[in-house]
Amino acid sequence: MGKVTGFMEYERLEEGYEPVPARLKNYKEFVIALSADQAKQQGARCMDCGTPFCNNGCPVNNIIPDFNDLVYRGDWQNAITVLHSTNNFPEFTGRICPAPCEAACTLNVNDDAVGIKSIEHAIIDRAWLEGWVKPQPAAVKTGKRVAVVGSGPAGLAAAQQLARVGHEVTVFEKNDRVGGLLRYGIPDFKMEKSHIDRRVQQMEAEGVVFRTGVLVASLGEDSKVTNWAKETVSAEDLKAQFDAVLLCGGAEQSRDLPVPGRDLAGIHFAMEFLPQQNKVNAGDKLKGQLRAEGKHVIVIGGGDTGSDCVGTSNRHGAKSVTQFELMPRPPEEEDRPLTWPYWPYKLRTSSSHEEGCEREFAIATKEFIGEKGKVTGVKTVRVEWQGGKMVEVPGSEQILKADLVLLAMGFVAPVSPVLEAFGVGKDARGNAKASTEAQGGYATNVDKVFAAGDMRRGQSLVVWAIREGRQAARAVDEYLTGSSVLPR
Repeated sequence: MGKVTGFMEYERLEEGYEPVPARLKNYKEFVIALSADQAKQQGARCMDCGTPFCNNGCPVNNIIPDFNDLVYRGDWQNAITVLHSTNNFPEFTGRICPAPCEAACTLNVNDDAVGIKSIEHAIIDRAWLEGWVKPQPAAVKTGKRVAVVGSGPAGLAAAQQLARVGHEVTVFEKNDRVGGLLRYGIPDFKMEKSHIDRRVQQMEAEGVVFRTGVLVASLGEDSKVTNWAKETVSAEDLKAQFDAVLLCGGAEQSRDLPVPGRDLAGIHFAMEFLPQQNKVNAGDKLKGQLRAEGKHVIVIGGGDTGSDCVGTSNRHGAKSVTQFELMPRPPEEEDRPLTWPYWPYKLRTSSSHEEGCEREFAIATKEFIGEKGKVTGVKTVRVEWQGGKMVEVPGSEQILKADLVLLAMGFVAPVSPVLEAFGVGKDARGNAKASTEAQGGYATNVDKVFAAGDMRRGQSLVVWAIREGRQAARAVDEYLTGSSVLPR
């Protein structure tokens, strides 16, 4: 805990933002982190609540009261030690995690939650600045070889854990740079890619080998997600060359919207749009980049990916940006006695929304309108929910102008040929079928093949990916050596 009476003396402090006009001129991060004194004051608000629900609210089970207290007492070096004991990459989660820990904070019952995410952000940024984040190579090598397929947060977490207990780890990534959707999906203004690069350097010093531009098996279908592979390796080769294979690819099959006019030019999945800007920001030159400049943009999908499309479109200089959400407009404030300590249902306005966006709720797309093969508008209808079923509102149809439509309705499953190449069984949703039980967890039906992250769980949060990568690493270590000292 922090100061005994801190939660009564201090109010919650929010991280600041640079002004909208300034941040729309570039793709750099614009969050103004807490100062050391502000973080200390925020840590002081952590109360002696007896049962810290924040620990369970956090998927990686961060030991939140402990690092809050350490920051309050000025012991930053031990604070990063505690934070790293459960989370390999707090610089990722401190920037892009929605902070379910704060929803579960005991103070959140009838007050403002402790700013846990901002404290985490402050700890890891100071740790990098002070040089406390160092490689941790294994003292003894096991001689066992592990292939990790996919370099997103699940694959990176698993690879780092496995390397630190002495295994020879090779990470295969189909794109030209490491990071998965952290690299090609999350806009740079939310998380600059230098954070990934620093971790890659650390992991290479720990013995992890990264092979980029290598496609494992053949996708066999167009998932509309990035693929800049220059070579292919078969599932059979990986199983023959490695003692264990851990599949950590993403849930890359985008949810489509099969309505009339879907084949018109100018209608794209979000993951055709966002990664291109990441590539350009990295210094690559692209032919035919999708641009929103001077266009009326409609983003279909009200989640984080849709919000990222909004922010990127505004930086392109879109003439207008409108975001559709099928569900009704949520309430401004949650019903705390009803929802706490769980993730609440309430209206969430992102920094991208604040930069300029019309938000339409309870609206469905009926048809895409076009001229000469190009989209010019979207025919919509208002909907109501009656008895759990969506019902159209008579007489509510309208046509909204659109030059660019971005489909951001989430992802339904991993691309199936990858799993089929390994012979991995799938669950009802098309994900890799593997339980999370303590004994034999994350193992698939194929000997020495494991699965974790979005490929096993389905589309989820970065913090869930890190959790699964860490737990899968322990399962693989147990499989290879009979026991493991890695945390579960």
